[in-house]
This record gives sequence, C-alpha cells and structure tokens, in this order.
Amino acid sequence: MSLLAFCEWLAATEGSIALHESMYMYPIVESTHVLALMLFVGFATLLDLRLLGLTLKRVPVSQVAERLLPWTIAGFVVMVVTGVLLFYAIPIRTYQSIFFRAKVIFLILAGLNVWLFHSRIFTRIAEWDHDIITPRAARRAGLASLVLWGAIIVAGRMIAYNWFDCDIQPQPAFVNWAAGCVVPTVTP
Repeated sequence: MSLLAFCEWLAATEGSIALHESMYMYPIVESTHVLALMLFVGFATLLDLRLLGLTLKRVPVSQVAERLLPWTIAGFVVMVVTGVLLFYAIPIRTYQSIFFRAKVIFLILAGLNVWLFHSRIFTRIAEWDHDIITPRAARRAGLASLVLWGAIIVAGRMIAYNWFDCDIQPQPAFVNWAAGCVVPTVTP
C-alpha cells in the first residue's frame, strides 16, 4: 500500500471525517497545537540563546536545561499529539502539501540536531557548563535549532494555503512531483 493510498483510506475513516467536519474540535486541536508550539519553541529558544551566549550568561547551561527541558518536553509531546490529529483530520491534502513535506524534512533535521547535541555535546557539559561562551559545537547546535524551528514554523503555517494543491492543474511538473500529485494523463 502506498502512502497516498493509506492517506485515502485514513481520510475515509469515521474519525477523520468527524474531526475534519467538527465545528469545535478541529479548531480546539489546531489552537492547542499552536499553544504547545509556543511553549516548546519558547523554552527551546531560551536554551538555544544560552548556548549561543546571548542570554542568561551567568547561569550555568545545566541549570537552564534542568529548569526548561521538562516544560520543553511537555510542549513537544502535546505538539506531536495534536499534530498527528491535524494530519488525521485532513490526510490527503496534508500529505500532498509541499510545505508539509518540507516541514517533515526540517523536523527530521531538528531531531538529528537534538540527538547529536544530547548524545555528543551535552555529555561533556561539566567541561564548559559555566562558560559564558560555550564550545563551538554547542553554539552550532543552538543556531541550527533556531534556524530549523523557524523553518518548521513557516512551513507549518504555509500548509494552510493552497498554492500548490494537486487539485489545481496544470502546474509545473516539479510541483506535481514534489507534492506527490497523481495527474491523469490526457490522450488525444
């Protein structure tokens, strides 16, 4: 089964239809997603700015992380759950969105950045915890996080627009390919 076929099946389920057509539940899920995003990105940004040496310079990085990470993780969990529900509500259009696909790529890169930071850089925090200027690798991880989450937010916001919907044809072949559009071939 292809991903598009799975999305078509998902879109036809009772729960997907009910969520998409709900007058109250879909806006509540969407608003909760945005609020959780604010919580997550807000606290992640504070940690990233500390890694860059731009804020909280006199506070050890370990203390900043210890205080912010539980809230950051809570925001992330709620953001993922509500994000999955948003996809569930409109799976075909979302799957075929160039912006959704870009968002997924940025999310994967952000996840790799977090993994590299916590598995390699943060494990040696005792060496640089109190430094105002953190090691270059920590600064790079903080900057990458800021850039990637900015890109994720922009791409996520752009999903709502139908600039490149598969239903709007003709459009450039690259757009059809990037969005996974299945365009029927017309034979004369």
